Amino acid sequence: MRFQTPLVPARLIRRYKRFLADCRLEDGREVTAHCANPGGMMGLAEPGMKIWLEPNDDTRKKLKFGWRLVDHENGHFTGVDTSVPNRALKMALERREILALAAYETVRSEVKYGQNSRIDFVLSQPGLPDAYVEVKSVTLCRQPGLAEFPDSVTARGAKHLAELAAMAAQGHRAVMLYLVQRTDCDRFALAADIDPAYARAFDAARSRGVEKLVFATHISPEGVEIANML
Repeated sequence: MRFQTPLVPARLIRRYKRFLADCRLEDGREVTAHCANPGGMMGLAEPGMKIWLEPNDDTRKKLKFGWRLVDHENGHFTGVDTSVPNRALKMALERREILALAAYETVRSEVKYGQNSRIDFVLSQPGLPDAYVEVKSVTLCRQPGLAEFPDSVTARGAKHLAELAAMAAQGHRAVMLYLVQRTDCDRFALAADIDPAYARAFDAARSRGVEKLVFATHISPEGVEIANML
């Protein structure tokens, strides 16, 4: 998935109200960017960090920049936009590039299910049980090479796991897919110390047949692509 508009580098001044970030462009201008990430963003929102913004000229949008990447200035990047995994994964699913899910030809997004919820993807193929796929963006790294989820308490995430388990009980495939939006990690674990309830919900879902998939990503200011399974 390529970014629609070429990204521009900036320095983070501050992130606030979860969805706003004041930034300084290379020409010295200060702008406010939309931060499409409701999580804690631990270690990713320190003042002075190099970041990449996507400009837009959409008259319907109040903010003319969106915060897309953190540049760790060591050759590695982290994607902070939580909408990117779904867009990148949809392309990969439609191209049948995810081996574990390549048998499915039909890909539907944002399908209503469960208790007033929407599943990220429902995959269908004649002769196969439908596959319900929930996607989570993983950006936390507290130990070198180890990506963790979640980075803050997520009751909504635990609810999604319970609803996936219900789909598995009905005979469908139910898949929890974690997409690691960091290029400096090659391992994955649950951050049970941050959200013990989520960890318990995950174990319960797995015991009821929910599958787990974890994928790395290739990230650059040009775009984000699904990489190898972790």
